[in-house]
Amino acid sequence: MFGARVKRIEDPALLRGRGRFVDDIAFPDLLHAAFVRSPLAHARVRGIDKTAALALPGVHAVLTLADLRPHMASDRLPVAQPSAAIRQTLDPRVLANDEVCYVGEPVAVVLADSRYIAEDAVPLVAVDYDPLPPAVDARDAAQPGAPIAHTGAPDNIVAAMTVAYGDVDAAFAAAAHTVALTLKQHKGCGHPMECRGVVARFDAVENRLTVWAGTQMPHRAHAILVALLRMDEDRIRVVAPDVGGGFGPKFVSYPEDAVVPVAAKILGRPVKWIEDRREHFLTTTQERDQYWSIAAATDADGRLLGIRGALVHDHGAYTPYGANLPYNAATNLIGPYVLPAYRMELSLIATNKVPVTPVRGAGRPQGTFAMERIMDAIAKKLGLDRAEVRRRNLIAADRMPYTVPLKARDGAPMTYDSGNYPACQARALEAAGYARFADDKARAARDGRLIGIGVANYVEGTGRGPYESARVRIGTAGRVTMFTGATAQGQGLKTALAQICAAELGVSPEDVTVVAGDTATVPLGLGAFASRQAVTAGNSTYVAARAVRDKAIKVAAHLLEAAPEDLELSGGRVRVRGADLSVGLADIAKAVAGMPGFALPGGVEPGLEATANWQPPTLVYCNGTHVVTVEVDGETGAVKILSYVVVHDSGRLINPMIVDGQVAGGATHGIGSALYEWMGYDETGQPVTTNFAEYLLPTAPDVPRFDLHHMESPSPLNPLGVKGAGEGGAIPAAAAIVSAIEDALAPLDISVDQLPVTPPRLLALIRAGRLSQQPNS
Repeated sequence: MFGARVKRIEDPALLRGRGRFVDDIAFPDLLHAAFVRSPLAHARVRGIDKTAALALPGVHAVLTLADLRPHMASDRLPVAQPSAAIRQTLDPRVLANDEVCYVGEPVAVVLADSRYIAEDAVPLVAVDYDPLPPAVDARDAAQPGAPIAHTGAPDNIVAAMTVAYGDVDAAFAAAAHTVALTLKQHKGCGHPMECRGVVARFDAVENRLTVWAGTQMPHRAHAILVALLRMDEDRIRVVAPDVGGGFGPKFVSYPEDAVVPVAAKILGRPVKWIEDRREHFLTTTQERDQYWSIAAATDADGRLLGIRGALVHDHGAYTPYGANLPYNAATNLIGPYVLPAYRMELSLIATNKVPVTPVRGAGRPQGTFAMERIMDAIAKKLGLDRAEVRRRNLIAADRMPYTVPLKARDGAPMTYDSGNYPACQARALEAAGYARFADDKARAARDGRLIGIGVANYVEGTGRGPYESARVRIGTAGRVTMFTGATAQGQGLKTALAQICAAELGVSPEDVTVVAGDTATVPLGLGAFASRQAVTAGNSTYVAARAVRDKAIKVAAHLLEAAPEDLELSGGRVRVRGADLSVGLADIAKAVAGMPGFALPGGVEPGLEATANWQPPTLVYCNGTHVVTVEVDGETGAVKILSYVVVHDSGRLINPMIVDGQVAGGATHGIGSALYEWMGYDETGQPVTTNFAEYLLPTAPDVPRFDLHHMESPSPLNPLGVKGAGEGGAIPAAAAIVSAIEDALAPLDISVDQLPVTPPRLLALIRAGRLSQQPNS
C-alpha cells in the first residue's frame, strides 16, 4: 500500500455532492450573522447607533464589543506567538470599539432570520467615524514622523531582527565580483474554493459549546476559545468538517471565529456566518509586499562568498502570526547553496491594511526569489551560463547532512538531512532539453518569436513539530478507525494516513475510516500548516498502527496456539504461515474487549487500540528544481508558459499521485504570484482589487501540463523517511518564470525586479529596453 498510486478515498463523496462543509450545517432555529465593517483604513469610532437596524423585521440583535465583554476574558484574541524580536504586541480585536485600523475590520454583528435580512440591516447600523491618517506604504511608515497605524503606539515598527552568521564584511572586501539588487516582491491572497465560515451552537443544559469551522487548526481554535470564553476545555468542541482548501489563511483565528460562538451563547440559538468572496478580499489575512535591498560577493569563478542586505516587510494592522513569515523568507534565501557568510536586517512594519499571515510557502518563495535573482545576476556579470553558476554553488551530495549556521524558528540548527541537489538540477535540465535550447531559441528568433528558459532551485524545511496525534483502533466489528488532530483541507490527508495504517494492519485503505480535525475525538493536535502532516501525523499513524499490529499478533498467537513469528497479517486476518489457520481482526478485538469474569488472552491491556504523539527531532528538508520555458509577446507584454519541468524530492512517497497533485497545485500558485495576482491598495488604504475581474487568478488556459519527476532521498529523521510536499511547488516557481522572461528578452538587457510581472509592467520594460538601444537615446 505504501508508495502506491491509490485513488483518494475522500473523492467519491465529494464528487457525488455528499461532502459536508460548514455551510451544509443547519438547525431549525438557526440565526445568520452579517458583520458591520469599517469603510475606512484608519479612524476613531465615536459611536454606534443600532436603532434603525433593530427595527428591521427579522433582526434579533445587533451586538457590539460592549455586548460581548461580559462573556469574554479579553477584548482581543489571544493569538500572540512568542518572539524576542517583537516590540509591539498587536493582537486582533474581537470587535473594534474605539479605533478601526483597516478597511473591513468588524465593528458590530447583526443576527437575523436569514443572511439576506442581516445584510440589509448592516448599512442601517450607523457608525460615527472620525478619519485618521493611514499608514499605507511600509517603507514610508517606517520613517520618523509617518502616520501611526495604531494611535498611542510609539511608531510602526512591530519587530526588528538580524539574521546573520560569518564575517560578511570581510567576504565583500575579498570579493572578485559583487552584484546588487533591489526587489519589490508582492504575494497575494489564499483564495481557496471555500471561503471562511463558522457555525456555533450552545447547549445551556449541558453548558456545552460546539463550533464547526473551516479551519486548518481546530485544536488551536479550541485553545483560543477556552482562553477567551473562560470555559472548561471539555465544555467546548471544535470540528473542522470538509474544508475546501486552506493555503495558510485558515490557519489563523479571526474575530468572526470568536464573535459567532459568543453570539450563540448570548442569544441561546445556533448562529452561522459564511464569508462571501468580497469579505475574503477585505478581511481574510494575506501576504503582501516585501522590499529587498540585497548584494552578493563572489570569487572569480562565481562562487558565493557572502550576501548582505535589508528586508522591509509589510505586516498589516495586527500580528496574528508573529514574526515568522519574514524570518522564513530570510532564512530560506540560503536554499541549496553553500553560503559562507550572511547578514540580513529585517524590519516588520505595521500598516493600516488587513493583517499579513502566510499563504502557501510562508515567505519561502520570496527568499528563494531573492537568491535565484542573485544567481542570474552573477551569471550575467561574469558571462557564465545560469545553470552552471548554480551548479558551482550547490551543496554536494557527499556533504549531507549539511548544517547551515542559522537556527530554525524552533531554535534548532538548520540541518539539511538528505538529498542530492546537483543531481536534481541535472535531471531537470535534461528533462527540459536545456542543452539544446539555444538552438530552439535561435530558430524562434528567426520567426520573430521571443522565447526563453529559466531555472530555479529551492529547499524547504517541512514537518514542523512539536508533534501530531494519532489513535488507531480496531473495533469488535473488525473495522479499523483512526483519529488524528491533523486536518484535511483537500490535500488527500485521509488517503495518505489510511495507506500507512492499512500497510501495517494488512487491510485495504478503503477499510480504514479516518476521523480528522475534531477536538472531541482526540484531546491533542495541531493541524495543517508548514507542510507537516505527512511527517508528523504520518509517523504517529505508523507508530500507533504498528503497536496495534503487534498486539493483534500477540493475541492471535494465544488464540491460535502459534508462535508470533509464524504469523502474518493480511486481508483483515492473522494467519499462520503455511497453514490453513487464521483468526479475524474482529474476533481478536472481541477477545480483548473483555468478558465478565474471564481473563484477557495473553495478559494484554484491554482494547485493540494504540495512541501515538510522535515528535520530530527537527525539520526535514525537501528540495527541487523547476525549469520553465516561456514565450513573451513583445507588443503586449503577455507571457505564455510553453513547458514546465519539475524534479521534486520529498523523501519516500506515500502516494505519488497525491504528491503530483500537491506539486502541480503549488506550481500553479507560483504562476499566479509570478504573473497575475496583485492585491492592490490606494494611497488611503482602500483595497482596489476586490473581485476576480480586478484580482486575476491563473485559469485553465494559463496553466501548462506539468512534467513531474520524483527523486526519493529518504529522511533518516523519521521512521517512514518522508518529507513534506504541500508547499514546495510554489516556492521556486516565480523565480524560474522570471528567469525565463529575462532570457527571452536578453537582447534588450531587461532586468525584472518586481512581482507580479503583469503585461503593463513588462511592456514598459520592453519599451524602455528598445528605447535604450536606439542611437542617441
